[in-house]
Amino acid sequence: MPDWLKNGFVRLLDPVVGALVRRRVHPNLISTVGFLVSLAAAAIIFARHLVPGFFVFLLGGMMDILDGRVARETGLASKFGAFYDSTLDRVSEIVVYFSIYAYFRPLDSFWYVGYIVITAMVGSLMVSYSRARAEALGVECKVGMMQRPERVVLLGVGGLLIWPFRAFEVGWEYGPLLAALGVIAVLANYTALERIYEVYRVAQGVPLDQPVPEEKRHTPKEG
Repeated sequence: MPDWLKNGFVRLLDPVVGALVRRRVHPNLISTVGFLVSLAAAAIIFARHLVPGFFVFLLGGMMDILDGRVARETGLASKFGAFYDSTLDRVSEIVVYFSIYAYFRPLDSFWYVGYIVITAMVGSLMVSYSRARAEALGVECKVGMMQRPERVVLLGVGGLLIWPFRAFEVGWEYGPLLAALGVIAVLANYTALERIYEVYRVAQGVPLDQPVPEEKRHTPKEG
């Protein structure tokens, strides 16, 4: 996602962030509420209400932005908070993907969707895991285009676009969602491979008990 677009959206949340900071709302509480919202989204999708489910899913993704900003602006950012937030993000992704799989499972003509969903989920988890493991080894690893914000926006918008396809009888109403899943399946796994190569490039030959040289630790910033 281009920085100008991401930063523009983040600025729209400034009033909400300000209100949360003034009330000293703990960022871990925001993470927890965001996780519960994502679980609610999964439950709604599982109950075969796709459009409302993906609307709620995007709300949960928005809260994932809020917790980090509130943590920084209140000085409450902590290692546990980062770990807690990341763990809840992974669980929420798994549950949402499972709910999509469960929605399409009874539809015989969409037998292939399960494979796309599983591939997208594996790619999404590997993008996050590869970065976490790289940073544990002292390598900053943010390369690749399909990070969590991009995945949330793409999947959420793909789900919401089902409504106009239905309302205007465009045909193949699931097209936007399946296209979003397909793009995530391909690009998330490609991003994971990019990160594997980046760690290889940076850390190749560095003994496990020695730090990565400082000049090699930071990867170029993605646009």
